[in-house]
Amino acid sequence: MALAISLGRRNLGQTSPNPSVGCVLVKNDVIVGRGYTAPGGRPHAETQALKQAGSVANGSTAYITLEPCSHEGKTPPCAQALVEAGVKRAVIATIDPDKRVNGKGISILEAAGIEVKVGVLAEQASLDHAGFFSSQSDCRPWITLKLATSIDGKIATSKGDSKWITGSSARHFVHNMRRKHDAIMVGSGTVISDDPSLNVRDLGTCIQPYRIVVSSNLEIPVKSNLTKTIYEQPVWIFHSNEASDERKSKWLDLGAQLFECQVDNFGISMKDIMQKISDKGITRLLCEGGGKLAASLMRSELVDEIVTFHGGLAIGADGLSSIGDLGIYSLGEAKRWRLNQTLSFGAEVLNIWRPTSKYIQN
Repeated sequence: MALAISLGRRNLGQTSPNPSVGCVLVKNDVIVGRGYTAPGGRPHAETQALKQAGSVANGSTAYITLEPCSHEGKTPPCAQALVEAGVKRAVIATIDPDKRVNGKGISILEAAGIEVKVGVLAEQASLDHAGFFSSQSDCRPWITLKLATSIDGKIATSKGDSKWITGSSARHFVHNMRRKHDAIMVGSGTVISDDPSLNVRDLGTCIQPYRIVVSSNLEIPVKSNLTKTIYEQPVWIFHSNEASDERKSKWLDLGAQLFECQVDNFGISMKDIMQKISDKGITRLLCEGGGKLAASLMRSELVDEIVTFHGGLAIGADGLSSIGDLGIYSLGEAKRWRLNQTLSFGAEVLNIWRPTSKYIQN
């Protein structure tokens, strides 16, 4: 199962709206087939593993990170494919919460006389499938907030200079993070000050993430790195009804997709944005700033994971904070996060923070 999980992780961020599943077939203590969900979501992991194994799949045990699908779609159901291949046992990490499946795949296997065991390495697999689970249960993607800061928690100087707080090794890691997410989100301030490209570089061929900008009034430059490649890597802009028809027409003419959103007490509604993003099939979202956007997400209790990079420099009190005003006046009001992992890149340190997972499937 650990191997199946590692296989599934290879295409995280490349398979939306489908989950990235891993499958390993074992017969007489020998691996006879391996597979993982292909870019774009098809073929599925089980299909690829069965194809690799061929007739040897008969009598094997299948280790799968998610319950095999049971519904007819663009491809036949994987549960039936396992039955027809003669698999005798299935070890499944997690149940598929999709209402079209949710136990039906297991029922197909058991009805055919296949022994089924569920729950092996469920926590690890559930974390990898958290975006898919979140889209099913909460109608929103799994959200990772990335913060690259100085030692004293600043993302830029008072004049907006932020390149580069972290070094090349940390930035390479960020590109790998981008590859594992379906979309990247930034606020209008980041677009104005940094003119980011928001693409994946130096990691070979991959499906580039969607680029999402939150700009209430659409007052962001139309001549930018985002528009240079807009037809190769889509740009979605979420705005309020404050945006003028003139600004909307300019962005539409350039090829951007615009989404008008509701407004709440914190400004443009993050919950409405996430609902719309989920409806478009995005299951894993990486938020890269800035401070106002980060605060809006945290105030709305939408952040599932925080990844912090600390560069080996200090900027001082007049620098720009990584997270804007959260309206917290006592420590008791602050949400506590659990340190999950720490890595170092020379003089820089990466920390991954998560709350207690709510996506574990039993």
